[in-house]
Amino acid sequence: MENIMIEVRDLRKEFRKAVKEPGLKGSVKALFKPVYNTVKAVDGISFTVPKGEIIGFIGPNGAGKSTVIKMLTGILTPTSGECRIDGKIPTKDRKKYVKEIGVVFGQRTQLWWDLALRETYMVLKEIYEIPDKEYEERMAFLNEVLELDDFITSPVRTLSLGQRMRADIAASLLHNPKVLFLDEPTIGLDVVVKDSIRKAIKKINAENGTTVILTTHDLEDIELLCERIVMIDKGKKVFDGDISELKRRFGQMRELHFELKNSADFEKLDYKGDFSFGEEDFTIELKGTIVDVRFNCDVVSVEEMLSYTLSRVHVKDINVKDADIEEIIRRLYLKGGEMLDAASENV
Repeated sequence: MENIMIEVRDLRKEFRKAVKEPGLKGSVKALFKPVYNTVKAVDGISFTVPKGEIIGFIGPNGAGKSTVIKMLTGILTPTSGECRIDGKIPTKDRKKYVKEIGVVFGQRTQLWWDLALRETYMVLKEIYEIPDKEYEERMAFLNEVLELDDFITSPVRTLSLGQRMRADIAASLLHNPKVLFLDEPTIGLDVVVKDSIRKAIKKINAENGTTVILTTHDLEDIELLCERIVMIDKGKKVFDGDISELKRRFGQMRELHFELKNSADFEKLDYKGDFSFGEEDFTIELKGTIVDVRFNCDVVSVEEMLSYTLSRVHVKDINVKDADIEEIIRRLYLKGGEMLDAASENV
C-alpha cells in the first residue's frame, strides 16, 4: 500500500432533511413536532488512487460528487466509513493536513479580490510558511507553466475568467501539495484557455508527481487528462476503470457518415425497416447530400451496415467513427444508470 495516495473505504454521508406539510397547520407541526427524512448523499463508496495519478471523478448532477470531494478535503465529516490521504484522516489534525492538499473550485475563488495577484501570493506564502528560496523557485515554475507574468501585478477583480482560473490553480499549487482537487477547472473558458490549463495540469503532474482528482462535466477534460475514471450515480460507485475499458463495455454506438451522389437516393435507405433497431439504437439525419447515421453495432455490425448502404445507394465518400467518451456517458446518464447497474457487480 506504499504507493497509494488516496484510500476511500465504504464512505457514507447522510443528511437529515426536514419534511414540512403545506399550509399553516404544516408550519405549526414542523415547529413543535418536526419530521425528518434521511437522505443518503453518498452510499458506501470505495476506491483507491495511486500516487501521481490523474483520476476523473464524474457523475450526473446530484450524484454526490461534491459531497465526496468535501469529505476528502476535510470540509465534511463522513457519517461512516473512512478516507485517508497519504495516511492522514482529513477531519483530524486538519491544520497539518490542508498543507498537503490544493483545492480549486471553478465557481469560487480563494484569491483576495482587491489585492494585486502578486500580493495575494505573498499572503499565501506566509500562511503556508513557505521559505523564501522555495517560494521563488515555485513562483518561477508556476509562471512558466501557467503564464502569470502578464497579469501578476493586476488586482484580482480586474482579471478575466481565464486569468483568474490560472491564478487560482497557481494559488492551490504554491505550497507544492501532494494532492490537487480540481472541481470544474475549465468551466466557462474558451478553447485556447482550456488547452493552456490542460497542458499546465499535465506538466505539473509529470514534473512534480502531483496526484490529481478532477471533477468536471467537460468530458474533453477527462479524455485528454485522465486514463482512469470513477463514476458515481445516486451516491453509489457504478464504474471504476480505464476509459478504454468503459468504451469497450459501453461504446456500442458507431457513427456512419457518407455523401450521396444523388440526394434522391436517400429514399432507398430503410435501415429501421430492414433491421431490428430499438428506439435508442438508431438515428439518421440528412443534410443536403450528407447522411449521418448513429447505430448500435451490437444490433447490426459495422460490416453489415456498410454492405447494406453501399448495395442501395451510390456514395462519394464514406467513413465510420467509434463512439467517443461524451456519447457513451450521455447515453448512460439518459438511461438513469441502468446500463451501469447491470455491470456494477463486476466493478
